[in-house]
Amino acid sequence: MRHAHTVEQVRAAEADLMARLPEGTLMQRAATGLAVAIGNFIGHVYGARVVLLVGSGDNGGDALYAGEKLARRGAGVTAVLLSDKAHPAGLAALLVAGGRVGSTEDIATADVVVDGIVGIGGRPGLKPEALAAVQAAEEHGVPIVAVDMPSGVDVDTGETPAEHVKAALTVTFGTHKICHFVDPAAAACGPVHLVEIGLDLPPAEVQSLQTADVRALYPVPRGESDKYSRGLLGLIAGSAQYPGAAVIAATGALAGPIGMLRYVGPDPVAEAVRTAHPEVVAGEGRVQAWAVGSGLGDELDVAKVRELLDADEPVLLDADGLKALDESGDHDDVLITPHAGELARLLGVERAVVEAKRLKHARLAAEQFDVTVLLKGSTTVIARPDGEVRVNTNATAWLATAGAGDVLAGLCGSLLAGGLNPLDAASVGAYLHAAAANLASGGGPATAMQVAGKVAEATRLVVLEKDSGG
Repeated sequence: MRHAHTVEQVRAAEADLMARLPEGTLMQRAATGLAVAIGNFIGHVYGARVVLLVGSGDNGGDALYAGEKLARRGAGVTAVLLSDKAHPAGLAALLVAGGRVGSTEDIATADVVVDGIVGIGGRPGLKPEALAAVQAAEEHGVPIVAVDMPSGVDVDTGETPAEHVKAALTVTFGTHKICHFVDPAAAACGPVHLVEIGLDLPPAEVQSLQTADVRALYPVPRGESDKYSRGLLGLIAGSAQYPGAAVIAATGALAGPIGMLRYVGPDPVAEAVRTAHPEVVAGEGRVQAWAVGSGLGDELDVAKVRELLDADEPVLLDADGLKALDESGDHDDVLITPHAGELARLLGVERAVVEAKRLKHARLAAEQFDVTVLLKGSTTVIARPDGEVRVNTNATAWLATAGAGDVLAGLCGSLLAGGLNPLDAASVGAYLHAAAANLASGGGPATAMQVAGKVAEATRLVVLEKDSGG
């Protein structure tokens, strides 16, 4: 599991550790890791041209001490001071090592620019001097390595309400921050490299599953398993207008852990589903979870769906099924899978507002409707009513294709029927869905059915291959 902590949590852990270490030790640990990461990023140190954008905080000190270490290895290091309160000891160390103080004009010929403008306690946005320096790097195509996070983003929310750095690499210390996981800020981070510095941290506000976590959670059948113990999912999806949604959702569900899929819907759609998957049973009957909503269109039966919400079986609501959700009742076993537009309609706000504040609105909907929310997007945010959040970050942008959400709904429904709780079903489903998309894409376009066709292979690689990492 990867963990993302709040600024307050990190500050407290740093203060506790610094009280037990010689002065300056923590900054030296961070600076050493930063210098190594910068050298690896540009591919060489000797002769490299490095420009440091240095603000007044400890991030500026980290950048200066990292610059000192690079200068001692033969790099040409220039510090652009954006504050008259630059870390004095760090600046002195850089100058002794052969670095110098310069101006934004030095950026044009740099191999890399290091963003040490503000630290994790900084407010969103950039002051004019800092913004001009960042724009100079962008204009000349010089990559930026951010220290801890891209300056100007909101660290604790992942929001980007003002001008900010867009990094090619972010080097962070001790733990990930929420902005590394949650868009739109996560998109500004680039790859994130974590440098361990020995912090003792409390439970994280936000987490992200890794391969080992998915493997531990996945309901793998045993020798005594049968089709009922593996899980029986009921699927209500598709309509005369969107028959393909049922086929796609069924394909996603059958690629999950269930032993049996029951389709409930119009006869022509049932025929399309059974033509694609003859093992599917059509008609009402016993189920252990429901997946409802993909492609229902105007054929949504709100009363029927609300009956299911009041029953004992877990329910996944997707797409048109979300229209049946209200704020009444106990929805502990309900998982909803909206995209930003659907969540905006549920909350009565504009889509752009949800996209700008994804974490906030996923949590708000989870609390308001007493459900687990899987907010689809380039980074998938999964929130429980109690505030626990997981984020999935391994998806390819090619996954933004018609029907991909139907695959995800079927797969997550299958995991619910297999016995996982809504949070785990959503987290595991999002991870495997993204892994399947990466396999199907291979770096290029892929259809929803191609993604669905790769879920089983992704599951084998992630869940069943013991040497697959994690």
